[in-house]
Amino acid sequence: MVLLKPDTVTRGLVGRIIARFEDAGLRIVGAKMRWMDADLCRRHYFDLAERHGAEVYAMTARFMQQGPVIALALEGFDVVATLRKMLGGAFPSEAAPGTIRGDFSHHSPSATAATGKGVANLVHASANRAEAEQEIQLWFDKGEMFDYPTAAGAFSR
Repeated sequence: MVLLKPDTVTRGLVGRIIARFEDAGLRIVGAKMRWMDADLCRRHYFDLAERHGAEVYAMTARFMQQGPVIALALEGFDVVATLRKMLGGAFPSEAAPGTIRGDFSHHSPSATAATGKGVANLVHASANRAEAEQEIQLWFDKGEMFDYPTAAGAFSR
């Protein structure tokens, strides 16, 4: 599961990033645009304060609520590992060229510290399969998930 963050939406990068997912043979099985409110942010990032501190959670929550996000449920072989490899490191300034973050952003740890804003790293991706399933349940109802054939299906399922 991925969230195209407010910086992706406001910079007009949605199509280019989705194209990369589809070019890699991943299949979109759910899509939703939403403006996160404080409750959804708290439920989505439920353990962030515990893992990284209250300040990191507060910066992330402010960032994620400043514009709409697009939630995508994706399928494909090793989808979580594939997505994380495609995205690159969490800080775009440390992400390799050719990755989504390396190509479309340059935000750094020092920029985060200096501005007090969350990391403008374009995309959130689930860390593992269990987290993906949990996030999909949070963002999508069963009727919002779709199974359909694609031309790449023989190679990506």
